[in-house]
Amino acid sequence: MANDTLDGAPQVGASTSAVLDEKHVGDIRGALGTIRLQDTGGRRGWGARLLTLAAIVGPGIIVMVGDNDAGGVATYSQAGQNYGTSLLWVLPLLIPVLIVNQEMVVRLGAVTGVGHARLIKERFGRFWGLFSVGNLLVLDFLTIVTEFIGVDLALGYFGVSKFVSVPAAALGLVAITASGSFRRWERFMLLFVVANFLVIPLAVFSHPRAGPVLHGLFVPGISGGANSTSVLLIIAIVGTTVAPWQLFFQQSNIVDKRITPRYINYERADTVLGSFVTVVGACLMVVTCAFAFSHTTYFHHFTDAGGVARDLGRRLGDAAGTLYALVLLNASIIGAAAVTLGTSYAFGDFFGAHHSLHRSFFQAKGFYSSFAGLVAVAGGIVLIPHAPLGLITVAVQALAGVLLPSAAVFLLLLCNDRAVLGPWCNRLWLNAVTTLVIGVLIVMSLILVVTTVLPDVDVTLLALVLAVLLAAVLAVVGVVVARRRPAPVPGAAPVPRAYREGWRMPPLALLGRPEWSRGRVLAMRAMSGYLVIAVLLLLVKAIELGSTH
Repeated sequence: MANDTLDGAPQVGASTSAVLDEKHVGDIRGALGTIRLQDTGGRRGWGARLLTLAAIVGPGIIVMVGDNDAGGVATYSQAGQNYGTSLLWVLPLLIPVLIVNQEMVVRLGAVTGVGHARLIKERFGRFWGLFSVGNLLVLDFLTIVTEFIGVDLALGYFGVSKFVSVPAAALGLVAITASGSFRRWERFMLLFVVANFLVIPLAVFSHPRAGPVLHGLFVPGISGGANSTSVLLIIAIVGTTVAPWQLFFQQSNIVDKRITPRYINYERADTVLGSFVTVVGACLMVVTCAFAFSHTTYFHHFTDAGGVARDLGRRLGDAAGTLYALVLLNASIIGAAAVTLGTSYAFGDFFGAHHSLHRSFFQAKGFYSSFAGLVAVAGGIVLIPHAPLGLITVAVQALAGVLLPSAAVFLLLLCNDRAVLGPWCNRLWLNAVTTLVIGVLIVMSLILVVTTVLPDVDVTLLALVLAVLLAAVLAVVGVVVARRRPAPVPGAAPVPRAYREGWRMPPLALLGRPEWSRGRVLAMRAMSGYLVIAVLLLLVKAIELGSTH
């Protein structure tokens, strides 16, 4: 294997790594700085480190803020308007979930040099690759529709017709993305990230009080008690904050930005920063609606995000209504941009087409055409008279809750594949935390499915039973893993840092596909069977709702 050197460590070169597209190798040209490919010197001093971080910042904070999209704004607003500050405690709990999930994606992107969809296809087979990309397409397409619903509601507050606002937003998204410059695209995205902070003066307008906010953050509870409606809203908060598309987007965006293992810690910092920015923004949205509508006729009467803008205008003045509409518009645009790009990245990965923002439209026609097609069709649905837009919004939350556990399972398997990550594989404690997170997600997914199909079920009892079953399953898994875990090798030396920074995944064609045990095959088949049944049940419920309304 032809290797270069990095501080004496073996460095897999572009020609011997899994990177297919030459546009994914070269200088890191970020929105806020450049790192040359030949720059292999150490970063000594805070000044040099901050300049490096500035050049790296982008994929982590964009993916996180992008998830506070139109559906997120609506969900957080509903939580505040209908339940006050009593559900704030859910949001801080999501910070470690976001960090754990996306940190694994950071390693996969930087070490492998390929996207999430391609890894699944090459390591688990075409069937599972098609399965994951197919699920992603359905969920992402419906999510993009909700983003254009957000554009319509936001600009509708100012009296702009959706036949003007939606096409204009669609054309703007395509123009920003198909410019042929990664740096230009990232600068636009960071402008939307900055605009996300408009939620701070919006929260100030509502005159929040520290006591109820701190109580809501640190004392779990539900105003009015637990029932199917409140539990479903909690699940919606989780589903809109932690979504499957994030895995595909950030990994491919890291690859497209040319981030290598040398800069993993900087990208980790980018991801942690994005997690806190996202959760703080979500909390401020809940706080705004909680204090604006508490003890008024608007309390517990959430309709949609457009209604919230109008109600805030009546309660707090036109400035508050205008700020809310701008926050919603910004959330819709950055959400649509990130979700659509993540889907186009996945298509390029799966079908082996050029998929890089460093290429012009004529150099990557399939990549940009898939982006434009998704935007055009999603926007077109919003323009259809009497389209069931409210039903689509509910379906997105339901599907996200159902599909997220399967995406997390693939992520965990890839991060334990030594042929893929080598010295960057998960440690035991991280596997334990991730398994717990997946278990909780599965429980929430089951609650979502059962309560969607059987709305009169006792949600508290159901959650208790499933929690006990989860604890029992995790205990059994823990015993099995402990027995099968090989004993540590006495005197084994730790992997040198220089070696880790220089290790890249070899070409996928040179890697033998991992063999699955019978237990893993059965578990994967059970998971796919559950997903089929769950989606069918949700489809039936959606048809019932559609025929009723």
